[in-house]
Amino acid sequence: MAAITMKNIVKRYGDGFPAVNEVSLDVRDGEFMILVGPSGCGKSTLLRMIVGLEDITGGEMRIGERVVNKIAPRQRNLSMVFQNYALYPHLTVFENIAFPLRLAKVPREEVDRRVRETAELLELTEHLDRKPANLSGGQRQRVAMGRAIIRQANAFLFDEPLSNLDAKLRGQMRTEISRLQRRLGVTTVYVTHDQTEAMTLGDRVAVLRKGVLQQVGSPRELYEEPVNLFVAGFIGSPSMNFLPASVDGTALDTPLGRFEAGDARKAAAIEGRDVVLVGIRPEHFEDASLVGAEKKARGSTVSARVDVTEWLGNELYAYVPYEAPDDLAAQLRDLSRELDSDQLRTQAVISLDAASEITAGDAAELWIDTSKIHIFDPASGANLTRDEARVAELARVAERAREAQRRAQRPGEGAGAAGDLSGGGAVTAAGEEGAPAAGAAET
Repeated sequence: MAAITMKNIVKRYGDGFPAVNEVSLDVRDGEFMILVGPSGCGKSTLLRMIVGLEDITGGEMRIGERVVNKIAPRQRNLSMVFQNYALYPHLTVFENIAFPLRLAKVPREEVDRRVRETAELLELTEHLDRKPANLSGGQRQRVAMGRAIIRQANAFLFDEPLSNLDAKLRGQMRTEISRLQRRLGVTTVYVTHDQTEAMTLGDRVAVLRKGVLQQVGSPRELYEEPVNLFVAGFIGSPSMNFLPASVDGTALDTPLGRFEAGDARKAAAIEGRDVVLVGIRPEHFEDASLVGAEKKARGSTVSARVDVTEWLGNELYAYVPYEAPDDLAAQLRDLSRELDSDQLRTQAVISLDAASEITAGDAAELWIDTSKIHIFDPASGANLTRDEARVAELARVAERAREAQRRAQRPGEGAGAAGDLSGGGAVTAAGEEGAPAAGAAET
């Protein structure tokens, strides 16, 4: 195992376009780090620079104590699992998993032991004599993971490994990958555009936008204390609502109504400003008729006409269109296109209790939890109400949870526990004759 340290990493192609621009990121030894962002943000390019499949234009890449900028992929001792598992169709599951050890000329008895231990870990024991064509998609991806973990690699690298699976299998594989990583304790970098994977798998999440690192933190930190408009809009489903608001003292006049900014910190953030963007997550609204008096006093009530409702059994979504100034409306549309989303248009998406009887066409009384709102600078997108004390507290909570999970997953095991499941020399599958073009590449 080893930490991965990136300092001012740049990837610039021949036309001068910076696919990755001045990214500095520390992945701690044993940490599960998620790289997330919309299509084209540079996350896969950054992963490929870690493994050595892309040259580094500028900056310094360290794995452990070694600078690897000019070191060949096979000498970096990393294991990579790609989106397309691409197993050898003519080999059994046993031989697919054993492939990197065969190339490293590991003794037959050792190969047999390690393959069977790995198969047991991945619940593949009963499939060892089958061919890939006779496996489900989830089983094939587990075989690809087995090829990666059977070696004694410094780190695991995953490039959107679940995107070819259906929704049910993705949910199952997320759990398996999380459990496996915590049991082995191996440094892991995982690329995805799926925020559900990002929020459920990682110890920390790094959000990229157009090759620039936006924010790094625990999933909860990104959700509760986003650093800017982009992170706030990307993290969370449905997306955060952004309402243009004119400032009147400590009050905010929005298309949904007028309400107080909340606490003194938020009041200070809007002081001296004429216009801001107010961010409110859908779940921070409620049907005012269902809110008790004590809770209602901690927020504000507004009236809005509901255009469409969607009742899902466990919750009710209400859609409230509104008008916004042309410049802010254009900004929100641009952000929506960048996030590949339709949820940042000039309508508010509101999540209500399923008991609510609000229907389409109603002039509804809606309660807003103003303690949870965020205020953004329309020009820079910066979060003016980010609470640094809360950020530090969330970091401590995340670290305690990380250590507790690892102790629970590895009771009584020593630091070398994962070593019994892996071994063998470093191999670059893509560089060996007859190797698959994509799949579990041992680099």
